[in-house]
Amino acid sequence: MKEHRRQAETEAVRGGMDLSKKNGPLSTPIYQTSTFEITDMEEQVRATSTDHFYTRYGNPTHTVAENAIAELEGADAALLFASGMSAITTTVLALTKAGDHIVAQRDIYGGATKFFTQWLPKFGMEVTLVDTTDYEQHARAMRPTTKILHLESPTNPTLRVVDLKRVAALAKEHGVATLIDSTFSTPINCRPAEFGIDLVMHSGTKYFGGHADLICGIVAGRKDLIDTIHSTRTTLGCNMDPHAAWLLLRGIKTLAVRVQRQNENALRVAQFLKSHPKVRSVSYPFLEGHPQRALAMQQMHGGGGVLSFEVEGTGQDACRFAEALQLFTLAPSLGGVESLVTIPVITSHSMISAEERAKIGVTDQMVRLSIGIENVQDLIADLESGLAVVKGQRQVEALGSRR
Repeated sequence: MKEHRRQAETEAVRGGMDLSKKNGPLSTPIYQTSTFEITDMEEQVRATSTDHFYTRYGNPTHTVAENAIAELEGADAALLFASGMSAITTTVLALTKAGDHIVAQRDIYGGATKFFTQWLPKFGMEVTLVDTTDYEQHARAMRPTTKILHLESPTNPTLRVVDLKRVAALAKEHGVATLIDSTFSTPINCRPAEFGIDLVMHSGTKYFGGHADLICGIVAGRKDLIDTIHSTRTTLGCNMDPHAAWLLLRGIKTLAVRVQRQNENALRVAQFLKSHPKVRSVSYPFLEGHPQRALAMQQMHGGGGVLSFEVEGTGQDACRFAEALQLFTLAPSLGGVESLVTIPVITSHSMISAEERAKIGVTDQMVRLSIGIENVQDLIADLESGLAVVKGQRQVEALGSRR
């Protein structure tokens, strides 16, 4: 009889756990310790490569969370980090050296852009930025020294979607490792490893944690690459605290149900905003009119809980709108149970130049919404109230005249 493969909802709740019947704690214990006792020197040597040696190397609470994430992603293994940025920086430093070249999308999180363009050159590495959906440009950027193709999908905050099969094939053709930031998608909506991506990264602070109470980075993927990254993580020391790992495990258990509700709410909010006369444009992968909607619906089970839009007005109008909201909290993050609003030019992309922001379409009028699990009618009512302060107004076609 063929073994039944458990679905993502089940893996989120039970993944990483020992399912054998036993008398023991239902909740994974917190191994709140920096070090582990040994009985003799031979055991000390054996323990060095395990999660019972020193918590900078590993910890049993970490192991359960990492195994759960690897199962959710359909990956060989996973690692936890102190933050999403430490996951990116450690992974890149583990897989490259001076003289190497990296190709990265131009349209990614601003902190990653800063690392690629301002920090890596200090270590003798070269980086070429390419337009997210121009795959010929990706191909032209490849060199014999290229080691990594760094991707993000959907992108922050423009919500562009990358053709994962196409970029994976291109990278394999050139012998280049692929690293994707899949924070916006989560493994509930998309599992990039199934499309040939080597390493899948998340800011676990967001959807995996889900409650705005921890900072976490995640990388999952091929075991050989994960082992190399683990060695570098041990040296750099950017591992996660055991108590935070336990909070992460608690968040993972409700990941599937939260993301499903956020998918539904976000689509409804995007549809509302698209029809509003004070909104210039809306970016959401599953919204009709999105340039990669067909691709998104092939690769993803849902559009995710983040969308962005431009107000029909000025940057000041966008700020006034954000400040006028009552239910949406003005805060620079995403993925939690509560809905948030932020202005990317002030937060996620404030650290890159106005010229670079213009190239990727991050304007002063852009607003990013992280949709929570509240009642969607309440969210829409709050947005309607907030849009009343926006001065501009576009002409909306009569319903009967739409094609």
